[in-house]
Amino acid sequence: MLMPLLQTNGKSLLLKHVALSSILVLATFLWEGNKGYSLWDEGYLWYGSQRVLAGEVPIRDFMAYDPGRYYWVAGFMALFGDHGIMALRVALALFQVLGVTVGLGLVARSAKGAAGKTDILYLTLSALVVLIWMFTRHKVFDISVSIFLVGTLSLLVAAPSARRYLLTGIAVGIAAIIGRNHGVYGLVGSLGVTLWLHAFSETKPGLVKSCCLLAAGVVLGFLPLLLALFLVPGLGKAFWESVKFIFEQGATNLPLPVPWPWKVDFSAHPFTAAFPNFLVGIFFIVVLTFGAAALAWSIYQGWKGKPVQPAFVGAAFMALPYAHFAFSRADPSHLAQGIAPLVLGALVFTAARPVPSRWLLAGGLFAMSACAVLRFHPGWQCAVVEKCVELEISGNRIEMDGRTASDVALLRGLAKEYAGNGRSFMAAPFWPGSYALLERRSPVWEIYPVFSRPASFQEAEISRLQAERPGFIIIIDQALDGRAEYLYGNSHPLVYQFILENYERLDYPENPTYKIYLDRRPGTDVSAGLPQR
Repeated sequence: MLMPLLQTNGKSLLLKHVALSSILVLATFLWEGNKGYSLWDEGYLWYGSQRVLAGEVPIRDFMAYDPGRYYWVAGFMALFGDHGIMALRVALALFQVLGVTVGLGLVARSAKGAAGKTDILYLTLSALVVLIWMFTRHKVFDISVSIFLVGTLSLLVAAPSARRYLLTGIAVGIAAIIGRNHGVYGLVGSLGVTLWLHAFSETKPGLVKSCCLLAAGVVLGFLPLLLALFLVPGLGKAFWESVKFIFEQGATNLPLPVPWPWKVDFSAHPFTAAFPNFLVGIFFIVVLTFGAAALAWSIYQGWKGKPVQPAFVGAAFMALPYAHFAFSRADPSHLAQGIAPLVLGALVFTAARPVPSRWLLAGGLFAMSACAVLRFHPGWQCAVVEKCVELEISGNRIEMDGRTASDVALLRGLAKEYAGNGRSFMAAPFWPGSYALLERRSPVWEIYPVFSRPASFQEAEISRLQAERPGFIIIIDQALDGRAEYLYGNSHPLVYQFILENYERLDYPENPTYKIYLDRRPGTDVSAGLPQR
């Protein structure tokens, strides 16, 4: 998937792009690699990577993303001999280097005009725009894969051939191993580019053969997971159950109202707080309008027989599929995961402009991006938003906000008092990272239980709890997105009733939404209360 993308510009340019990407990613890592900590989504990836290292299988043995990303992280953890949080972040940074390198290659191939120093400066600016949007570091897989898919389609547009149709399909199949949504987006974009090529160029092979080669490539790329589905006991059933669950929910995520720019109330907030939100709303509009306009422009240019930059065509056909990602849960994090085709398309377009216009347009994109989302970077939050607290996490000194530090201390205190000697505990629905933090295996399969589940599923989870008998259970009783149906007692009523009947509530006045339950069986002294922290 990556080698054709990386080698297109020749070895010398490849080395230059790898070096530039590595330097900028390293600089970013030195700035914020040890800052920020989340028991939520980052912890979800960290726990899964630890379990893979322990020999478990994603989706079958624990709730998980699609498997690809876990094996990437676990592989580097094994290489480092470290399963801690910084090993996770280094593995993510290495994948980030690949994503930025491919993005630089796309921009460089589209540039024309002055060479040398100007090119390096423009490429640096382009890389910084991409990096600004990578503020959700545990999602660099998703952002980078979208870049890889744009690059793959650009290669196909530049020189359509039987080999490249097959390679495009392979890239889509590999993308699906990292995330099935990426496979769907890649397939939609690939079919669109295939139709565009056959409509507006005298390309070979023919349409039917091209589609067959594309399909064969998808199967080849997805083959490692296909084989695992048949050969790894229980994985096939668990995988298809996870697919079925998506269709039962009727959505790939928990939806949020779109933060359109006209919803921002400048009178109720300081300008410095309202304006970034306004820009986020603008970007939600631009994600859609760019996708539609870029497609229309590519079709118009093809109809007129005029050339179009291959990378721009690739970005055009991937922009709307990834807009679905951005709007599936319309917040800045998901916008960042769906915006790479827009960012690349804009940078590719500006790279072909005369030098003054190039800098003006790219500089404007950089400024808007920085104003909109730089505030979400952990390094910025610790430096500007609030003073972070330093704690030891898996042998590393990590700076985090005070509330998260308090949560970490609470979990450690509870584990020391009520879950000693490696005994399990349960945290629901928002802290999958608590298991990775305390290096414990979750007693239940569903480590991030935010969706409602049927009775049969809950009964299976109850059986697991009965077998494991965790020392304590903490339920974060707050409604996600303010919706009561997401409260754990409403989404999992049978499991919650089991907890109430078999565990005794421990008072925690510091935060009434944290409901802590201790085992009722003899030997557990509930009256002792919380340990000193």
